[in-house]
Amino acid sequence: MRMSWFNATSLTLGFAFLYLPMVILIIYSFNESRLVTVWAGFSTKWYGELLQNQSFLDAAWVTLKVAVFSSTLATILGTMAAYVLVRGGRFMGRTLFSGMIYAPLVMPEVITGLSLLLLFIGIGLDRGVLTIVLAHTTFSMAFVSVVVSSRLVTFDRSLEEAALDLGASPWDAFRLVTLPIIAPAVISGWLLAFTLSLDDLVIASFTAGPASTTLPIRIFSAVRLGVSPEINALSTIMIAIVTVGVITASLVSKRSMVRQKRDEQAAARAT
Repeated sequence: MRMSWFNATSLTLGFAFLYLPMVILIIYSFNESRLVTVWAGFSTKWYGELLQNQSFLDAAWVTLKVAVFSSTLATILGTMAAYVLVRGGRFMGRTLFSGMIYAPLVMPEVITGLSLLLLFIGIGLDRGVLTIVLAHTTFSMAFVSVVVSSRLVTFDRSLEEAALDLGASPWDAFRLVTLPIIAPAVISGWLLAFTLSLDDLVIASFTAGPASTTLPIRIFSAVRLGVSPEINALSTIMIAIVTVGVITASLVSKRSMVRQKRDEQAAARAT
């Protein structure tokens, strides 16, 4: 079906609205001038200045640690929650459990951050990297659960049953059959949780301590005094990292789906 001129125009304007500001930001990260709105020639000096800015480097390291740990924990817990919701059948407290899993999806981040802050104060836990990790795990595991649940719903359970009939234990069936098949969804959930943690400002601002400033908090504090070319350079690096990650994940997911389809066709021919 051919695309109409209206749809083509709307699609072009939509993509331009989303990505044109990023393109402008990338271009001005190579600006010679310190004024971010005045082009004075091509230069990469701001990337060198960024690498010498210790406060940005420390904040980036904290953000990376928090994102890796929180996304890993969120993926483990979210996958377990999704498996219980899809495969657990009816059990007492299922509605409450489901509501508690999906509540962070619709809960305002200010409320989540404030409630977690009061919790950490109440139990006497000093704010730092650990509290940020726990906070990010709390809200990002809901997104992982949704992604993995959507894959488990369409999963062919006869494959698990065949493994169980052949003598595999439930854990071996999950580890050798279920997990490899739902791996693209698990990886997508991890990447989504990693991105959410990397981008979070509101919840981190409630749960961070003086020695655990994340990169979004550091950037927000710097922007309040005016946008500098170093921030443009830092944003460009972050865009490049995210782009490489998305492309890599897409390629891995595509190869996994092709391999899975090939295996299913081979199994169908064998039967």
